[in-house]
Amino acid sequence: MNTTIRTSVINQIGHIELNRPQALNSLSLEMIRTLTATLTNWKSETEVKAVLIYSSSERAFCAGGDIRFFYEVGSKTPQGGSALLEDFFTEEYALNHLIHHYPKPYIALMNGVVMGGGMGIAQAGPQSAIRIVTEKTKMAMPEVNIGLFPDVGGGYFLSRMPGQTGRYLGLTGEIIRGEDAIETGLADIFLRTEHIPDLMQLLKTCDTNNLKNQLMQFSESLQTEVAENSFIKKNRQYIDHYFSGNSVSEIYLKLKSGEDSFAQSVTDAMSKRSPLMMCVTLEQLKRSVMMNVADCLRMERTMVRHCFERTEVIEGIRALVIDKDNQPRWQHQTVDDVSEAEVESFFVAVWPDITHPLRMLTDSASA
Repeated sequence: MNTTIRTSVINQIGHIELNRPQALNSLSLEMIRTLTATLTNWKSETEVKAVLIYSSSERAFCAGGDIRFFYEVGSKTPQGGSALLEDFFTEEYALNHLIHHYPKPYIALMNGVVMGGGMGIAQAGPQSAIRIVTEKTKMAMPEVNIGLFPDVGGGYFLSRMPGQTGRYLGLTGEIIRGEDAIETGLADIFLRTEHIPDLMQLLKTCDTNNLKNQLMQFSESLQTEVAENSFIKKNRQYIDHYFSGNSVSEIYLKLKSGEDSFAQSVTDAMSKRSPLMMCVTLEQLKRSVMMNVADCLRMERTMVRHCFERTEVIEGIRALVIDKDNQPRWQHQTVDDVSEAEVESFFVAVWPDITHPLRMLTDSASA
């Protein structure tokens, strides 16, 4: 029995409680399979009118994929378990697609840490998404910190954020707060944590029809003020200016020549990230803006295969999570050392279209 995912149906709302607090609800392959099976079953279950996904812990909604697992199996032979990486990413991305196109209201209560794969299981499409954040929300797509790229459909939702805010999040891996998520369209409702019990009680008794409007009215009735001086709002002009370059080298050059505190802080942050994967990420975001969700996920599945055939991600996880020396030995010293050919190699097809592991994904909506 999988105790890391608890499910129940209350008032015709399917409840999914993430319950792996010691790992900040980092997603295991078992959790992904349970989530997929549960959501697939509820999709056709007439007694389930909506879904609520939340955490048993106030510390984190979901900190992403289980990167210790990535390190352990990614460092082994297929006989030692490395083939499980293929299953993990294929099934995780298929789950992200299922959630994006979910036909019923999908409420994600993103309290605490929401990073990487946690974003993937929270960002449903506009037809169903009811994304709730709090003053304790810490949101990020921090993959460049560990030599990876913003996956789980990150190319899709980051490339559609206002201005250059998506590039800022993808290239820096920096954390934003709940009010910033509202500002950038990554969340719909801001709720203080003291009102979460009231929210849960409301969901046990409310009419499940027109659920989003009811939750919006509930939030408005509390007269909760979203901080006007959110980091993104305060620095939006800087973000749009510095991150509008055609290459990471150009962005870096503008940042290093900037005399404001924003430029100095971001330059310092980016100096710690993988130069290679920042360049790959920018190319990913450029391509994703013209792609639908299914095509973005297929592209990301190809990219992640290339990542684990190389050393950057294993080294990043080693430095930040395993040995914790915070001194990753990246393949390149600076972004200027990264060639266009090397970036392009991450997008070279691994499988023919007819055998791609995510070939079954379809997207009725245009990009």
